[in-house]
Amino acid sequence: MRLLRSTDLALRVLMRLAVADEGAVPTTPTTRDVSAAMEVPYTHAAKVVAELQHLGLLSARRGRGGGLALTEAGRTASVGAVVRAFEGEGDVVDCEGASPCPLHTGCRLRVALRRAQEAFYASLDPLTITDMVAAPTGPLLLNITMK
Repeated sequence: MRLLRSTDLALRVLMRLAVADEGAVPTTPTTRDVSAAMEVPYTHAAKVVAELQHLGLLSARRGRGGGLALTEAGRTASVGAVVRAFEGEGDVVDCEGASPCPLHTGCRLRVALRRAQEAFYASLDPLTITDMVAAPTGPLLLNITMK
């Protein structure tokens, strides 16, 4: 299973914001700062930030003195819940798509893949964003330059 780029970016943004106020000088990076630091197109970063804001995991203030900040819900968010929100609830394989699989009514593989997907999420559910930035990760995240 491979995560979508947006899921990966969402997790990295949340983790970076979790340590943003732990540096020598607390920071409130902008979406443009996130885009540059994570080396992704601004439009992609903006979509991810908007979704994280919609989920209540970060706050965004515009204008002078604005920027992004992690909310308390963002700090305690389950990594599994964030991944589910970005990946969606769909199956790992599309058995009933544009060209349905002829085995879809009696296939055991689909059930096994669904169980594996749920086990994947279940292993991420107890982990929070705060857990993800414990040493040695947190100090490394502080080295990612954001203005």
